Amino acid sequence: MRDKKDLRIVFFGTPEFAVESLDRLVKGGYNVVGVVTMPDKVGGRGNKVVQSAVKLYAVEHGLNLMQPEKLKDPAFVEQLRELRADLQIVIAFRMMPEVVWAMPPMGTFNLHASLLPKYRGAAPINWAVINGDTVTGVTTFFLKHEIDTGDVIQQRSLPIAVTDNVGTVYDKLMMMGADMVIETVDAILHDEVRPIPQDELCNQGLEATPAPKIFTETCHIDWNRDAMSVYNLIRGLSPYPAAWTEIADASGKLHHAKIYATELPSGDALPRIIAAGDDAPAGTLSTDGKRLKVLCGDGLWIEISSIQIAGKRRMSTEEFLRGFRL
Repeated sequence: MRDKKDLRIVFFGTPEFAVESLDRLVKGGYNVVGVVTMPDKVGGRGNKVVQSAVKLYAVEHGLNLMQPEKLKDPAFVEQLRELRADLQIVIAFRMMPEVVWAMPPMGTFNLHASLLPKYRGAAPINWAVINGDTVTGVTTFFLKHEIDTGDVIQQRSLPIAVTDNVGTVYDKLMMMGADMVIETVDAILHDEVRPIPQDELCNQGLEATPAPKIFTETCHIDWNRDAMSVYNLIRGLSPYPAAWTEIADASGKLHHAKIYATELPSGDALPRIIAAGDDAPAGTLSTDGKRLKVLCGDGLWIEISSIQIAGKRRMSTEEFLRGFRL
């Protein structure tokens, strides 16, 4: 039986979600011979250099770091081959070519933040919350040609509370996923893995659903939708990238506003600065000077509790209303 110190591992990842698993491997004494992450980017105010969370961790801990522009670059492929990895682990990275994922003799496995085959794609946590799911989870699976379709190694489920947002679910799945990465590595090391094709899971009644990338238009709030759908959209995008709408000030000027948190839908409105009769349109505002509600398409109200106007910091609704005239 091989020892974990002799198992040569190359780790691929970019965001904080991947760092927790990498940290468990390093502190657990596993032999991480290489770390691959995205190249640095220049952006934001002042054109600052943005480095991935995985890079920062790798540099801090003196790990062998690689940042290829193209994964098919012959120089990078040769550099990777020279590491003689037995196993590769991928977490929140980009699509990988076969020349890379097929390289190690024990394979390449991915940690995905959903119960595959549900929510294949770039934003599984967001879509689980946006769609009002009550359960999600993590999956480890071996890579193959089609994205997120490989044979499942392990899965574990996590309940989603109605008060959770994508940030709280992200944190829970990050910790759960790190546990599963270690369990998966040990299972592979001890030859205890019995992968299950995702087609078999689909045949058992599980639905393969997409989790596409989140774009700006995805985040726009449509107040004509029912209140629960609006509530789920907002928490499914909070704290990042955040749902948004437009709010008019007293002069009629429209302001781009990010909405970070709301209360559960209610049928009762507050005393109104804008008179809303029975036929009031969706998007009608209601306030008592301290709280702010918006009428949704099904006649229920959503109370906004955290908001950020473009150019300002995030604040509570009460603080917002002290400085903004509707």
